[in-house]
Amino acid sequence: MAAHRRPFWNKLAERFLEKPRFVQILVGPRQVGKTYAAQQWVTNLKSKAVYVSADQLVPPSADWLGEQWIAARTSRAQLLVVDEIQKVSRWSEAVKMLWAQDRQAGRTLHVLLLGSSSLLMQRGLTESLAGRFELTRCGHWPWPECEKLLGWGLEQWLRYGGYPGAAALVSDEARWRAYIRDSMIETVLARDVLNAHIVTKPALLRQLFSLVCQAPAQIVSYEKMLGQLTDAGNTTTLAHYLQVLAQSFLCGGLPKFSRGVTRRKASSPKLVVFNNALITAMNSTQHPPPRGRPAAERVERSAHWAAWRGRLVENAVGATLLSTAEAEGWTVSYWRERDLEVDFVVETPTELFAVEVKSGRSDRAAGLAAFLRRYPEALPVVIGDDGIPVEQFFQRGPAGIRLDFLRVGLSALLGAPVVVSPDGTVDSDPSQRMINFKNLANGKSCSYFAKELDGGRILKQLRGSPARP
Repeated sequence: MAAHRRPFWNKLAERFLEKPRFVQILVGPRQVGKTYAAQQWVTNLKSKAVYVSADQLVPPSADWLGEQWIAARTSRAQLLVVDEIQKVSRWSEAVKMLWAQDRQAGRTLHVLLLGSSSLLMQRGLTESLAGRFELTRCGHWPWPECEKLLGWGLEQWLRYGGYPGAAALVSDEARWRAYIRDSMIETVLARDVLNAHIVTKPALLRQLFSLVCQAPAQIVSYEKMLGQLTDAGNTTTLAHYLQVLAQSFLCGGLPKFSRGVTRRKASSPKLVVFNNALITAMNSTQHPPPRGRPAAERVERSAHWAAWRGRLVENAVGATLLSTAEAEGWTVSYWRERDLEVDFVVETPTELFAVEVKSGRSDRAAGLAAFLRRYPEALPVVIGDDGIPVEQFFQRGPAGIRLDFLRVGLSALLGAPVVVSPDGTVDSDPSQRMINFKNLANGKSCSYFAKELDGGRILKQLRGSPARP
């Protein structure tokens, strides 16, 4: 853990070598490494960096922030890091003024602001700092990081999620659950969400969060949610609270895919929890079948656990796609018509992927086939079975996920295996790589820079048709 650098570390380190152009903003859930990464920069720069935290008993004022900023200038620091910036009163207005003073004076002080409340951070950024900042997101730990640093296999990560600080407690599951509930969930709900002053029914919001954790990767109408909640509310309130929970890095709802925005907004959401640890902590009765039980009981519990594990896998896929989409500018939704369903629909600037997750459930190829008839430009992707192995999907970064989706989708539409061979490593800088595609059935091939990928154009070339201009 001591030497580990999260993926965003190098990107920000490169920006700190440039002339200061923007305030750097780092946001993300609690307990995923934001403060640790900031302290790594401070350690590397030694006396040339200043770290201060606004996480104090009495919330500091804008005057306090000004004092810290002036002290950094006086010490000729290269970097000022302010942690939990959202707790400073009128912080965005103060940052705007101080940053403008530095630009006018030609100072070279870099500024990094850290925040755990997306709600409060977003309000300040849109009110005062528009055009003056760059935003970097520090997400939950994916499986490769947990595997590397914690030695976890995929099954452990699927159950216990990506909170490294809680990893030492998993051997005592009751203690681990209590820690996640009390130190993670309650802290976010009580300190981050309610401090935003936009929740009029705190009990309803808590009930909604619990309901989402009980129904991960399921499509649930707002009317059905109201029927399962005891506190009074309406569908508009529930939709708003689901957005609040999403902005708090806890959970959210995917819209139904539609070319019409109105239908998308009115659809029942598909519920996704952003970290499987939250699901496990809130469902104490869901666990693998214990050993030493009678055979009949083991069979029943094994079947029950297989179904629940399938939901954990599908939820983790959804959370991974959402995290990737946020970084890459994609959109993620689901599709359903009557009893036909596609788990996830991913739209990139140039592709439409229909994604089905296979993890021990009954086959739902009919839904995928119906979607392709409705949207023939879509590329079908299966995660699991003969498609992308589940382990491989969770090992990929954003660039690798897209290439795997292209390989599987193109192979399905062409009815022949397609080989995708990127120059360099799969998750290296995508804009600097050449990606090679080859249809093994007819020998057709083409190559593109990663930033110019277009699934439709590649499909035509691998079929032998001329590419569109």
